Amino acid sequence: MTQINTGFGFSVKAPIRVGIVGTGFAAKLRAEMLQTDARAQLVTASGHTPDKTAAFCETFGAEAAVSWRKLVERDDLDLVIVCTVNRDHGAIVLAALENDKHVVVEYPLSLDVSEGERAIELAAQKQKLLHIEHIELLGGLHQAIKASVPLIGKVFYTRYVTITAQRSVPQRWTYQHSLFGFPLIGAISRLHRFTDLFGEVTSVNCQTQFWDTQPDFYKACLCNAQLRFANGVFTEAVYGKGDTFWQSENVFTIYGEEGTLVFTPESGQLIQGENRQTIEVGTRRGLFAKDTDMVLDYLLNGTPLYVNNASSLYVLKVADAARRSSETRQNVELSNS
Repeated sequence: MTQINTGFGFSVKAPIRVGIVGTGFAAKLRAEMLQTDARAQLVTASGHTPDKTAAFCETFGAEAAVSWRKLVERDDLDLVIVCTVNRDHGAIVLAALENDKHVVVEYPLSLDVSEGERAIELAAQKQKLLHIEHIELLGGLHQAIKASVPLIGKVFYTRYVTITAQRSVPQRWTYQHSLFGFPLIGAISRLHRFTDLFGEVTSVNCQTQFWDTQPDFYKACLCNAQLRFANGVFTEAVYGKGDTFWQSENVFTIYGEEGTLVFTPESGQLIQGENRQTIEVGTRRGLFAKDTDMVLDYLLNGTPLYVNNASSLYVLKVADAARRSSETRQNVELSNS
């Protein structure tokens, strides 16, 4: 093994020994990337059930862990990747850091702001990497939006609508209040696009509707959040999913004093009067692999990552403000001191 000292103040040995918590879609994409990279070794994994864990580990040549708690306690791991239900993110991150592991966690960092703050503070104390994945910032759509915003002058209004129509919604964790969390926390990437583009939020107002089937399950939800930014931009995020909807929609619209931008995941358009210009949007494919590659590059070479913990924590606070607004039916002011 080669030991490398990074500028962050810790030393890492290659190959980096990895444990994954989770066996779903994101976990599989991470594991596939790790299998092909000599800088890392997937050692162990833990899932929700023994059968899922065994199947995942057989596929990727890893050792099955009986639980995530046992996984984070192992001495033969350098890095823990958390790809499980949103409810458990914060607890697993804290436990992994307490056991002196570097950590990658899918968004959101936590469903609770104070827990997220503790995790970031602990990572700094332990001098360990805590990387909160926000691949929406890496994708072709967001990069095209950022590059195009200067073309329309001063922005004053933005609307982002993501509605997913789904028939016969299964009882899965993404439709479960306790596991997914408040919709705009569980789907925090919708708000992170805004804060990355426009900066500090001064106020949030949010309305939410659920079509519940059982006390902890719903078949559809709809969130509409209005954000006012310190620079004067007014934004609106509409997030919906489930079988109440009959038509899916994914459109990001930005209104500026010198033009309008309209984006879908496949393409964009610049509209200035009668002039309409097509804007190319790069692919979304391979983003989990790219994120994993960047983490390894950071740990071994100190190459900067694309997102920092301060911005991740900030958007979590904005999303939590949306939750509080929805529950109280009042406007929530944010302090940015």
